[in-house]
Order: sequence, then C-alpha cells, then structure tokens
Amino acid sequence: MDCASDTTLKWSHGVVSDIKCRGEHSCFGGRQGFYSHMSVQTQSEMAFSVFVPAGASRKRMPAVYYLAGLTCTDETFVIKAGAQRVASELGLILVTCDTSPRGSGYPGETDSFDFGAGAGFYIDATEDPWSKSYRMSSYVNLELPELIEGQFPAERGLRGIFGHSMGGHGALVSALRYPSKWKSLSAFSPICNPSDVPWGKKAFSGYLGTDAHRWDDWDATILMRNRPYPGRILVDQGLSDQFLSEQLKPEALEAAAAASGQKMDMRKHAGYDHGYYFIQTFVADHLAHHASVLLKAR
Repeated sequence: MDCASDTTLKWSHGVVSDIKCRGEHSCFGGRQGFYSHMSVQTQSEMAFSVFVPAGASRKRMPAVYYLAGLTCTDETFVIKAGAQRVASELGLILVTCDTSPRGSGYPGETDSFDFGAGAGFYIDATEDPWSKSYRMSSYVNLELPELIEGQFPAERGLRGIFGHSMGGHGALVSALRYPSKWKSLSAFSPICNPSDVPWGKKAFSGYLGTDAHRWDDWDATILMRNRPYPGRILVDQGLSDQFLSEQLKPEALEAAAAASGQKMDMRKHAGYDHGYYFIQTFVADHLAHHASVLLKAR
C-alpha cells in the first residue's frame, strides 16, 4: 500500500526528520509501516518498521523493540512472527530495525552470512574500517528510540526490548548495559556467551580486535555475572535447536544468573528448533511479559 502523505506529520511530536516511508498497511485495526532514515550513528540509510495499534494517535503507547538475527532485516519479524494481533490487543507499539548498516563497501562485508552485512551483532565496532559505521549498539540504544519517540506516538521512556539469536544477544546486552533505558527484557534462543562460540569469536575479533578482554562488555553472560538486570528476564529456548550446543549455550547464561542473583525464567521446549515457527508459538507470552511491566510502569 502507498504511504499516507500525512502519517509522519500526524504522529510527530517534534520536528519531522528525514524519514522516508517505504510502505504502509492496515493491520488489526492499526497500521504497519516500513520506513528508512539517514542515521548519524551508522552514517548510512537505515531501514526500520513500526506497528502502531488503533487509538495510539489519541493516546501514546509503550513501545517494544525487536532485534532480529543473522541474515535478517527489519521486515523478518514483522512478516513471520504474527505479533501484530497480540500487540494490538495489549496496546503496544512494535519497532524493528535492520541488523546492520548496508552498502558500506568495506572489504569482506558481504563475503559471509555471519560477519558484515546482516550481522552487525548490535555492538559498536572499534576496529577499522568497521568502527566508522558498524555502531549498532549506539543506533539501537541512543538514536532509534529518540527517533521513534519524536516521530511516532510512543510514550517517552516507556520501552522494552527483545530479540532472536544474534538479536537475543543484542537485546540482553543492550538492557544489561543500559538498564535505565529498557524497562522490560526478553529473548528467543539468544547467543548467550558469544566470547566462547564460533559466531561470536568471528564477529568480535573482526569488530573489536583480537584481545578477548575487550569483548567482555559485549557478552551477556559476563555482563550478567557482574551486574544483573534489575527486572525479571524471560528467555525461551527450543531443545531441537540446531545451534543449541555449539553457538547458543544457554547453560552459561543460567550459571551467570545463579551467580549474580538475576531473576530469569529460562523456559526450554522439547521439539522446537531455531526458526520462526518457534517464535510464532511463544511471541504472545513475550509481549504479555513486556506489557505486564510497561503498563505497570506508567
């Protein structure tokens, strides 16, 4: 569907930025929109999507941000998870973003699925050339919420975060590093201990350098052991996940939670794999978890 010409202007609470509308669709009485803007943090055009339930133009609503996994985009969760119906019923805005900058042109950026384009790992790179634009942590935690709360009917400061796989890692690390910014937190099949698994070692060495001590600030297990998140965390993991033992290591996160006293519900489900059928099955539980915290915090 074409973009409504007055959508951004209608919802804006401040000066309208350079948001481009890529498409909008009526969905469960609300509106699912796909947008892009020029990011200061990534120095590139970043794609994002926003689902706004009916009635949000009259009263601001809490927003829940979803971070997707390797190879995904801002559209993956929106299309595959079936979350809009539940978000509409609960009165939650849903925000998704891309998984990395696109088209930076760095050598090797598109050579593999687990590093570079589509694989930003939601960290701020420190190594050249990646440090110039692969600043996904600052984008997610600093820039994107300001954009959403300035241009859409999201209640300022009342936000939660969740994600899947690489995005589950990103959600955990974001909330552990910035607990005051995220009132609620959950994850599907997160990469729990990236410093100790192949995906994480490849990404961290490329983005952060080969000194593994510099990785500690971006590893959910290490962060949780040292400074737990103040709220309760919901984590769902399928026991037929093909990446469970080699890449995800939920037992490391459980051990960190036990050591630090972190409040966490780690739910393990027989027969479920790493895909979006798993997410579809339990996404309502995650949105209810976020709603229970965010609506109470008003």
